[in-house]
Amino acid sequence: MVVRYELTGMDLGEVRFAVSPLNELTLSLRSFRDPGRYPLHLPWLHEVHAARGQLDAAALLALTNDLLWTPDLLTPRPTSPLTRVEDQLAALEDADPRVLAAELEQLHAGRVPTALTGPPAAVLRRTVGALRGYWEACFAAHWPRLRALLEADVTHRARETVQHGSARMFAGLADGVRLSGGVVEVRLRSRVEYTRSTAGDGLTLVPSVFCRRASAPVSAAEAPLLMYGARGVGTLWRPARPPAPAALVDLLGRSRAELLTALAEPASSTELAARRGVTATAVNQHLRVLRATGLLESERHGRSVVYRRSELGDALAG
Repeated sequence: MVVRYELTGMDLGEVRFAVSPLNELTLSLRSFRDPGRYPLHLPWLHEVHAARGQLDAAALLALTNDLLWTPDLLTPRPTSPLTRVEDQLAALEDADPRVLAAELEQLHAGRVPTALTGPPAAVLRRTVGALRGYWEACFAAHWPRLRALLEADVTHRARETVQHGSARMFAGLADGVRLSGGVVEVRLRSRVEYTRSTAGDGLTLVPSVFCRRASAPVSAAEAPLLMYGARGVGTLWRPARPPAPAALVDLLGRSRAELLTALAEPASSTELAARRGVTATAVNQHLRVLRATGLLESERHGRSVVYRRSELGDALAG
């Protein structure tokens, strides 16, 4: 079925990107319920397996169904690329408990698991507590790496929009997504179909490492939101370090030699950090030195700086 978002007057200023830690936390429950469908995340699942024994597993697993759907309330529209999970969980605590109860009834076709039955207020409290415990035990230590990859995807999409146009950017988000005549069409597997305007709300695009296909809210009453799979998930848990020639390592040091080698194609510091499994701050220190010595050039694209090798850098790397 198809969800259609009508961009007001073809105003692409209505389209914005954002990153959501709560969305990632909720969507990752799919991999706990059916790890075989998420082989790229098996290294992480193995690492946190012991911690799962301390969690409210019954409540967490009840937040998905056999189709791996989750309640819309737990994947809210983020307002910024800098959204904090503490703020999102606090907002969830203040939500109407009856909304979660109704969404759980719909999710499980009236057969809600025992862990999340009872008075709606109590169910909401248990849900928030289970998610908070899950974040602290399994997510908090890994969030900087996840965020770096998600921010790198946002940088790539912004650059693609500038260089190739919005239609190509939307088509590249996921199969079944396209922009045509001022309407963003999202083809879904679920039996959901509606059309709504983005007037007053805009359309928020949210990359995810746990979302393999395009996803949108079940209800047209929800603010326009499109979640899609981020680029580079295959490198997320296994830092990729391109080999650098030994002579280049001797000259520049291993970290700078590997960065110069990796920049055969332009990239931002967040992209490079995600590939290497380190912080953007650590990468930026080396990039500044490489640029100061004339081996790199940089260009700003919106909020991000993209680095590329200079002619001298190409010659040296070669």
